[in-house]
Amino acid sequence: MSKAPAVPEHHVHVCHAAAAVRATEEKVDLPLAMAYGIPLGRFFLFWHVVCVFMSHVYHMSYGCSVEERAALMEIRSSLERANGTAPRSWGRGDDCCLWERVNCSGSGSTRRVSHLYLSNLCVSAVSSTDSGICSWSFNTMVFSAFSELQFLDLSSNYPSSLGHDGLFGLNLTKLQYLNLSDNWLPESILTPLGEFVSLQVLDLNGNGMSGVIPDAVFKKLTNMRELNLSSNRFNGSLPKTLLVLPHLKILDLSLNSLAGGIPISPSSEPASLSLEVLNLNNNNMSGVLPTEQAFQNLRNIRELHLSSNRFSGNLPAFLFSLLHIERLDLSKNLFEGPIPIRLSSNLSLSLKSLRFSQNNLSGKLSFFWLGNLTELEEIDLSGNTNLAVDVNIPGWVPPFQLKQLALSGCDLDRGIIEEPHFLRTQLHLEELDLSNNNLSGSMPNWLFTKDATLVNLNLGNNSLTGSLVPIWHPQTALQTMIISNNRIKGQLPVSFGLMFPSLSTLDFSHNKFNGQIPISLCHINLMRLLDLSNNNFSGELPPCVFTDFPELWVFSISNNQLGGLVFGGMNNLSVGFALHLGSNKFEGTLPRHLSGRLFIMNLNGNKLSGELDPSSWNLTNLAVLNLSGNRITGNIHPKICNLTRIENLDLSDNDFNGPIPRCSSTSLYSLNLSLNSLSGDISHGLFSTSNLLRLDMRYNKLTGNLSWVQDLHSIEILSLGWNEFEGQVTPILCELSCPRVIDLSHNKLSGSLPPCLGRISCDTNETETNNNPFLLIYVIIEIYITVYDTKGFTFDTKGNQYTYGFQFFDSMSGIDLSGNMLSGEIPHELGNLSQIKSLNLSSNFFSGQIPASFANMSEIESLDLSHNELTGPIPWQLTRLWSLEVFSVAYNNLSGCVPNSGQFGSFTMDSYQGNSNLHNMSQGGGCSSHGSGAGDIPRDDRIADDPVLYAISAASFVLAFLATFASTVGRMKWR
Repeated sequence: MSKAPAVPEHHVHVCHAAAAVRATEEKVDLPLAMAYGIPLGRFFLFWHVVCVFMSHVYHMSYGCSVEERAALMEIRSSLERANGTAPRSWGRGDDCCLWERVNCSGSGSTRRVSHLYLSNLCVSAVSSTDSGICSWSFNTMVFSAFSELQFLDLSSNYPSSLGHDGLFGLNLTKLQYLNLSDNWLPESILTPLGEFVSLQVLDLNGNGMSGVIPDAVFKKLTNMRELNLSSNRFNGSLPKTLLVLPHLKILDLSLNSLAGGIPISPSSEPASLSLEVLNLNNNNMSGVLPTEQAFQNLRNIRELHLSSNRFSGNLPAFLFSLLHIERLDLSKNLFEGPIPIRLSSNLSLSLKSLRFSQNNLSGKLSFFWLGNLTELEEIDLSGNTNLAVDVNIPGWVPPFQLKQLALSGCDLDRGIIEEPHFLRTQLHLEELDLSNNNLSGSMPNWLFTKDATLVNLNLGNNSLTGSLVPIWHPQTALQTMIISNNRIKGQLPVSFGLMFPSLSTLDFSHNKFNGQIPISLCHINLMRLLDLSNNNFSGELPPCVFTDFPELWVFSISNNQLGGLVFGGMNNLSVGFALHLGSNKFEGTLPRHLSGRLFIMNLNGNKLSGELDPSSWNLTNLAVLNLSGNRITGNIHPKICNLTRIENLDLSDNDFNGPIPRCSSTSLYSLNLSLNSLSGDISHGLFSTSNLLRLDMRYNKLTGNLSWVQDLHSIEILSLGWNEFEGQVTPILCELSCPRVIDLSHNKLSGSLPPCLGRISCDTNETETNNNPFLLIYVIIEIYITVYDTKGFTFDTKGNQYTYGFQFFDSMSGIDLSGNMLSGEIPHELGNLSQIKSLNLSSNFFSGQIPASFANMSEIESLDLSHNELTGPIPWQLTRLWSLEVFSVAYNNLSGCVPNSGQFGSFTMDSYQGNSNLHNMSQGGGCSSHGSGAGDIPRDDRIADDPVLYAISAASFVLAFLATFASTVGRMKWR
């Protein structure tokens, strides 16, 4: 920043000398004063007045105006009231041109404030004051005091507001630069911007503005050179007005919801527009690209970014011949067909970047055809599975040196690593992505030369073998190294941390590494993501990996053979977000004084023992705690309720006993206490939470009735099977908002079923997160359960357990009431469960006929009514159930003919055995007297399980769910 001129030194020295002489007035002889006959007292008084006057004249001549100083002090006051960070120098001295974040222009008495740098003064984090979070609301009229203001930066002050007048009434006719980005301001501030006629740069990025872009406002800004409206929610079409602003060179509209095409049209006399950079990435724009004649209006274009839209059609050949084109990004669209580049193509020699990833491109592209592009720096063709890419041309040395090469998931030459003719010519590569290609050969350690420039390397999901030795030269530039899902084996070099000192992302998961984790790993202090999971590492982890990574965000070493004390005996963990240590051999008791910043802590499938005492834990951010599959004993400590941010708590498959503590939590979404020895009567309820979505308490010794479920307003998965609950199936279940799975199997429930169960339904268009104030954490928990929780949620059907991810159930999916003492007729209202996938009422005492209304359960895939006392025929209407894969009415008192049409033609006789009066349909339309195996097994064996029946049923049921399961989990992994 420029500063006002300093006070002349001779003025200061003279005044200081006068003061010094005054201090020794009676001892000093001053010839000058005596020569003029001036008494000493009057001389010093005169000199003091001169000094004061000179100082006053200096500030009047060189300082900012009184109005500007007052305006800055008002801004400071408003920041202090909002708990913001006021610049420290403001208010020190009269000359505000010397204050930080302020620049002035002019000289002498005309010196005025011209630049204000007010970014990041108020951020949405808790301040050190008692008032809490900063929220800056200031009156913009204060800026009217700065008549010479040319530059104003108010960016990154979220949450902030501009007062009720917004930007109206400001007379800032000389303002050339205005940055209001990252403030979440309303779109109403756009209207007065049309009056800022001198604006050349306007940045409104990241404000969440919505609606249609007001082209009438921007039409007035004819001096505009750079306009950034990215990261908002603007919709509608792209205004043509923006493209034809006479001096506009850079236009960024990325990350909005704009629709339609690019509004440039051909004309008989094309206008030469100034636009050089057009960024429309991440919108909803569609259609084919404008014609070659239309693009003549954009003859100055250097960068065209159209990624992540829905543009379609073939790639236009003329794009590669635009005179000044340097960067062409058409990735993540719907383009198809070949890339129109051939050896004879007239390619623009200025091309530096070609990005066409994630389209439907096909045909062939040979790098040899790019031989004239001496400036080429980047090629990204990833995700075009039908595009054959020819890279290796023996003896050919390309004229370009790439910095970025991404060929993930292409039809790529499998020998690009085994015979690296091309890669060995590229000496300045910074990013190399060859993942998802099933490449063979040994780990390419030859990449790690003395002069290597690699920053990001991704060789994941291939078939590489070999090891990491030898590597002779440290790779000081390498920050990302991903070689997951290969077959690389051997030990990590002892000096690994010295070889790769700058790594921030290291993913070696799903390989065959073995041996111990070297302690030198702790020397990589910039590490943010460390994933060594699914290997054969053994021994003990160096304790430093838990404490010496200040930047580490995610640490995963699950599914290895590691042992020793959990956390290496440490209790102050440095991992910032997720720690995955599951499926190892860690032992010992969890520390009592455990602290850290963790959100996710996964320790499932180890050998932890002792009692769980979280009373002294300092884990205030912990949202996921998974201790399942260990040997933890004793009662569940009541202090577990102190983990107030817990959203997913899994204590299943341990040796907990005694009662369940009563907790009150609004954040708990998922609770799994199954496979323990918990006991006690919970008739009066335990869970004072309105947000609990998933509750699994199967395989315990819990007693009491089910009246307490009325507190589970939001429950979706309710698994209470294999306990000792008694009483009736409460009608309260019918009042729950959206129970997708109800498992009350193998308890002591009795009485009849309430008919209202047929009213249970879920709105498939309603998402679970609509009313969730913690949406980000919710999505994180969802991803965690889908990707990391291998045990997941299970549901029993026909004696077999099926495991599903967190959000598998898109609609009402299953009810299991088997193994109880329920009686009476099956309510015909259950036929209204049109979205149900599985219904199991087996092993009860139901009587009467099978309701014909079951034919309305159009999505049902498994129906088990076996081991009851049902009578009458199998309703012929059930043959309309085309989704039915598993069906059993074995061991009842049914009679009549077995249907043989529809899906019923595929069921074996195992589905009907144990019904002495049930027969096959004969060719003549009557019933044959054999075939059902009726009476082969005595009625007293009605509870016995037939392994053949279960095996056949399991196979058909798995097939029925396979497609839906794969599709849904795939979507969750993508998210």
